[in-house]
Amino acid sequence: MPVRCQQSPVLAGSATMATLGALMLYLTKPFNYGKHMEIPAPGGTSCLPARTAWFLQELPAFVVSAGILAWQPRSLFGPPGTLLLGLFCAHYFHRTFIYALLTRGRPFPVVLLFRGSIFCVGNGFLQAYYLIYCAEYPEEWYADIRFSLGIFLFILGMGINIHSDYILRQLRKPGELTYRIPQGSTSRSLKTIPSLGKPLFHSSFKETK
Repeated sequence: MPVRCQQSPVLAGSATMATLGALMLYLTKPFNYGKHMEIPAPGGTSCLPARTAWFLQELPAFVVSAGILAWQPRSLFGPPGTLLLGLFCAHYFHRTFIYALLTRGRPFPVVLLFRGSIFCVGNGFLQAYYLIYCAEYPEEWYADIRFSLGIFLFILGMGINIHSDYILRQLRKPGELTYRIPQGSTSRSLKTIPSLGKPLFHSSFKETK
């Protein structure tokens, strides 16, 4: 029996996620992670290694969306919605199996991992369900300039994201957990934040070619 689109729950789920995200953004303080994290973590905060935590956090989005894509009855290059979902899966494949294994980040709080995983489950399901069962595109959509421009922007954005991740990884020496931000052009300055509440200091390096 074919699955029919239930658009109202999809819209309600999307609105709920957006509302909760806005409330957390404006009503809560930055979580104790990344540049906001002290070393060692205060109060015995439970943490996992960054690679393990990022893998576990991003995995649900890939599994849920790839599962729906695999079970839908049409080919990947059939309706445009299946191709768009394929690109979504490609993004989360990279985040799960490549970025997570390459990252050199600080220990990741388990509480933050739990929250991120919930978001990834909801995001993966809503994106996949809508694109497969609800989205309607005309047959000529593949030739539409909006479709071509959207694909171009997606590939460009993903390329910039991957390149930026590479730059940030190179700022840290092997085993180093110090938070660093690249600044400048030919000669870059590294802003180092050893912990909250302590003054910043700067060091510089020359860009290798």
